[in-house]
Amino acid sequence: MIWELLQFKEALFRKIKMNLLNTRKRLWEILERGNENDKVSVYTDIFLITLIILNITAVLLETVDSIYSVYKFEFLLFERISTFIFLVEYLLRVWVSIEGIDKKKKSSKLLTRLKYMCTWPAIIDLLAVLSGLIPMIFEIDLRILRALRMLRLLKFSRYFKVMNLLLGVLKEERQSFLAAMFLLTIAMLIASTGIYIFEKDAQPDKFGSIPEAMWWAVATLTTVGYGDVTPITAMGKIFGALITIIGIGTVALPSGILASGFSDQLKRRKNTYEKELSLAMQDGKITKKERDKLEKIAEDMNLSIDQIKLMEKKLNDS
Repeated sequence: MIWELLQFKEALFRKIKMNLLNTRKRLWEILERGNENDKVSVYTDIFLITLIILNITAVLLETVDSIYSVYKFEFLLFERISTFIFLVEYLLRVWVSIEGIDKKKKSSKLLTRLKYMCTWPAIIDLLAVLSGLIPMIFEIDLRILRALRMLRLLKFSRYFKVMNLLLGVLKEERQSFLAAMFLLTIAMLIASTGIYIFEKDAQPDKFGSIPEAMWWAVATLTTVGYGDVTPITAMGKIFGALITIIGIGTVALPSGILASGFSDQLKRRKNTYEKELSLAMQDGKITKKERDKLEKIAEDMNLSIDQIKLMEKKLNDS
């Protein structure tokens, strides 16, 4: 009798463990894999994207006093519900994060989850949760609270691959961006110092110090030219014209770096897919396993169906 009870208990534990493993794997497929053929995964993504949009809309509407004063309770209730959903989502993502690792690599579950928590998407999810939890614990200025909740916009990077492409470009070109920002800073300091020298006596209220002159320097270098502060002396106008010309080239640097980085990233992604496609087609046909692998690569690299068909046609013709 005792032996049968022990066997029943062991079998029950095994069943519970198996159910938990299956549940964890299924949740990982829903939350992280993002398979377009999985309706539950698609609907979950749509729900979370809609929730993010509604949260941002709520933050915007809360700044309208006439609306906020009438629907203050509804806004607060929606915020609490949203925070709870984002918290559950974050905890589930941490729990299922061990499903996405290579099974051949031996690593503890705790370490794997800690590594995941340090990734950029996980940090964004945590910020989305903290922006709702912090006001429940501490008294915080309403303007700061709304600014924190606007960080939930960053969650879009998880659902739109083009955001990941942008982040990848920024990471790869960070040295070039830093160099461009350094040049912009030098140009701003030169511009504000020069206009301070030429305009201080004529307009002490607008160019009374170098920090005050920085507003004009930024507006002129970026070629915005609001017109609220302008030089009136002859030397000030000549200097301003030179700074405007310099600004056209200097401000264009980050845009050029970004465009070049995007182009390089797209070329590398296409080359990677073409290489894998070429290997798969060596024997004249693509197996289901190879097709699944190619689809996963195409999805990760945000390649369109037209691009894939064009590459396959190109290889078939050759």
